[in-house]
Amino acid sequence: SDLKGQLQVSHNLDRRRSSIYFTWKKERRKEAEGLAGPRYQWTAMAPRSRQRRHKKPPSSVTPMVVTPPTVVTSVPLTLSKPDPSIDALGFFSLENNVPGLSQLILQKLNMKSYEEYKLVLDGGASVSGFGFRCLREMFQKMEDTFQFCAHCRVLPSGLSDSKVLRQCKRCRNVYYCGPECQRSDWPEHRKVCQELRLVAVDRLMEWLLVTGAFVLPSGPWPCVAEVVQGWDIWFSMRHLQLEATLDAVIGSHAMNTLWANVGRPRPDPDVLQGSLKRLLTDALSRPLTLGLGLRASGIDIGKTGGSTVHVVGASHVETFLTRPGDYDELGYMFPGHLGLRVIMVGIDVSADFTQSTSTSPLEPGTVQLSGHRGLYHDFWEEQVETGQIAHPDLVVAFHPGFHASPDLMEAWLPTLLLLRDYEIPTLITVYSHQELAASLQILVDLDTHITAYGANPFASLKPEQVYSNPNKQPVYCSAYYIMFLGSSCQLDGRQLEEKVDGGV
Repeated sequence: SDLKGQLQVSHNLDRRRSSIYFTWKKERRKEAEGLAGPRYQWTAMAPRSRQRRHKKPPSSVTPMVVTPPTVVTSVPLTLSKPDPSIDALGFFSLENNVPGLSQLILQKLNMKSYEEYKLVLDGGASVSGFGFRCLREMFQKMEDTFQFCAHCRVLPSGLSDSKVLRQCKRCRNVYYCGPECQRSDWPEHRKVCQELRLVAVDRLMEWLLVTGAFVLPSGPWPCVAEVVQGWDIWFSMRHLQLEATLDAVIGSHAMNTLWANVGRPRPDPDVLQGSLKRLLTDALSRPLTLGLGLRASGIDIGKTGGSTVHVVGASHVETFLTRPGDYDELGYMFPGHLGLRVIMVGIDVSADFTQSTSTSPLEPGTVQLSGHRGLYHDFWEEQVETGQIAHPDLVVAFHPGFHASPDLMEAWLPTLLLLRDYEIPTLITVYSHQELAASLQILVDLDTHITAYGANPFASLKPEQVYSNPNKQPVYCSAYYIMFLGSSCQLDGRQLEEKVDGGV
């Protein structure tokens, strides 16, 4: 079971782009705006030294019609050592799958150790000697970190003088040390080759978001939110504005600069347009998923003083490079709202992300973003219970990962119990059917009242590749969601398994 947990941690933690690109983003934004911090998938809550039952305030929820998953895999609640380091586990997963890959990344970043790497990511030090002479060098060093044989896992340093790693010509995403490995790997690679081609384009095109060359379309919705049930309708609603935006980006100087420096041919305009749309859904998935949770929970967004959402386990992925306007779409989802306050809480919240402890009423129609770096149960006792921060109307956790290993489960347990005992409407997102089933089972074991679960209509459409295991099936951020409220679950474990096994 320990090995299974490690493999699952690996599956989640190294689903990311190259650290070179992340660190480049951090350094460039520090120069431009004084911000710091990388992007990471998710973080965990450290365990409490003591547990208690909380007084339950009254609450209500409006369940949604959902689509059940197909498999339930029981995950035992075996607890182990506390407070796992997500960054350390990420590096471990790289070494577990591709020995030497983490050292290669450090080398390309001009760093000597993981400790130096972590210190830089936390904003505690600058990179000695970091920097690239030109964009071409930056993109090449990023690509170097993807160069290992997808079949035998050998790195360039492990090849004989007569061998070089060569890309798959179809997807331009995975490498092989020779024809033998490529032929042996083809039965697995053929299942994901076309999708990995999209991944290879998207990870380069993301540069346009970082530089600000791709500004997301925004503005009041021309139709009521209840009509917008997913991306197809959203794209239709934004059609004219979106087409003009995409055409301008495709013909921009920034786009020309990008493809002049990446060392590969520029794709056709329709391929570039498809990539921009996927990146757009990835950026907007989180605010629109928050809106999904508010609607499903029947939250009164017209109450005096505004409504409050806590994003629990928030990390660099939710806070690094995040600007106040990035959540404007959440506000447009609820015309006439009296203010929406989104507070991101987690131990890996970017150090310079806006801090706010104000409980003053919000201006109607505004969306306020703020962050708190720390553990959620501490934040609750120090800020919420003392009245310094508003009681949440909804709590959301993007990819908490507590199903992945005993350490992460122990770390999240006090937060899950707190949310259950205070009967706070809670929404979590996961990547796959398997993670959905495993997370459901854990929540049932914790006696939570599951009110809804299923496919997220606002899931990201950008495929995510497992970095060190490239031929795993790509997944999509926030692909599925689970909502729960309090305890006294409607279904016991046997009933839930029967419901899930019944199929879609």
